[in-house]
Amino acid sequence: MRIVQITDCHLHADPRARSRAGFPLRQLEAVVKAAIGERPDLVLVTGDISQDETRTSYELAHGVLARLDCPWFWMAGNHDQPQLMEAVKAIQTEVDLDGWRLLVVDTCVPGHAHGEVGESRLADLAERLVGDDRPTLLVMHHPPLVLGSAWLDAIGLKDRDALWQTLADFPQVRMVLCGHIHQALASHRQGVAIYGTPSTTDQFLPGSADFAIDEASRPGYRIVDLTDSEWLTWVERVDL
Repeated sequence: MRIVQITDCHLHADPRARSRAGFPLRQLEAVVKAAIGERPDLVLVTGDISQDETRTSYELAHGVLARLDCPWFWMAGNHDQPQLMEAVKAIQTEVDLDGWRLLVVDTCVPGHAHGEVGESRLADLAERLVGDDRPTLLVMHHPPLVLGSAWLDAIGLKDRDALWQTLADFPQVRMVLCGHIHQALASHRQGVAIYGTPSTTDQFLPGSADFAIDEASRPGYRIVDLTDSEWLTWVERVDL
């Protein structure tokens, strides 16, 4: 089972709109073209599809992602409007990956850049994990750890410790994929692997105390190859 993760597209209704360091729609098209060449079984788009929160931006994204030769799913990030997304394509909360199970964890707080799971969603996550011991991949927008980048940590997952307390009872959770951070990341906590992925648009400078674009970096995507209970994962960058 090959999964490709794409994240943080930040599209505008205007297809010619610029980001700080490039052109979001053009860059998404380049990333999707490269991803098609990887022959994935599934593509995940882990939030911040839109920058201007317009239905047109989601329609543009859908038009590009529909070029994929495999199923694809998206979820909302802090810049997104889930109702507008749902009007274009449904948001999935669970996907059967043969021997694995994928669960989406909603970390978004309407009107805020930071993330929270919250007591209700934590309880729902625990309920979904009870009674199913298949290896599980969690997908969320905000990263469930401290990055050491002051400005990004300020808009990170506020109740990450509560999340990890919940997960302590469920050793079948093996991996977390997140967006939001616009950079590659490989870390772990409580024996769970945590991976972040470059944006399809601007990249953030790792370790920066203040907001900064990494102008030397390029858009990219993550590949995850799943076997029965193990995986290989790496990041690919895209030349523009």
